[in-house]
Amino acid sequence: MDMKKYAAEAIGTFWLTFAGCGSAVIAAGFPQVGIGLVGVSLAFGLSVVTMAYAIGHISGCHLNPAVTVGLAAGGRFPAGQILPYVIAQVAGAIVAAWLLYVIASGAPGFDVSKGFASNGYDAHSPGQYSMIVCFLTEVVMTMMFLFIIMGATHGRAPAGFAPLAIGLALVMIHLVSIPVTNTSVNPARSTGPALFVGGWALSQLWLFWVAPLIGGALGGVIYRWLSEEPTGVVAGAKKA
Repeated sequence: MDMKKYAAEAIGTFWLTFAGCGSAVIAAGFPQVGIGLVGVSLAFGLSVVTMAYAIGHISGCHLNPAVTVGLAAGGRFPAGQILPYVIAQVAGAIVAAWLLYVIASGAPGFDVSKGFASNGYDAHSPGQYSMIVCFLTEVVMTMMFLFIIMGATHGRAPAGFAPLAIGLALVMIHLVSIPVTNTSVNPARSTGPALFVGGWALSQLWLFWVAPLIGGALGGVIYRWLSEEPTGVVAGAKKA
């Protein structure tokens, strides 16, 4: 059962990274009919909604190391499962970035150095925002994301609507923070594209691990303080 959970996390994170980053790399700026910032935001949110319904009952559908750490900090996920979940998530994101690179490079004039949906700060922030501002943005956005996840999966929340609340939260986060950092709130999603861009993307990747992990832990702890009961492990199916 554990291996199936890890496989589900890898597949889910693959879909989030491929669909979300793919919308930015391939469709956002397509001449005359590009989907733009709103379309990219929706793509990330919809990737989570669709996967939450598909694999939520298998693995809990974290798709994000910051979510896994945040749920553990909030008492809703076993700490001993953090590392294998994170490894599966990062692996899925890397495979997604590889496939996206193969597809995107089929177009004339493709240049991976233009960003490839990577996250960045200072000169590599879409709006040229400073490192401190980008760090703060990622912490706050991830903190609120975990707060919403904790609430939406609470035992007293309306049943069956958690994927919608979580997906819409990710849409809102992207609508605000794409101009600031190109929106991470997910270290795995950031790692995949950065490996193909190299250079500046890899040198700035630390921020998109540290800030989301801090924010995720804060969100989990704050919600646990606010509403401790009932708890419930967000890890999908239990062993027989």
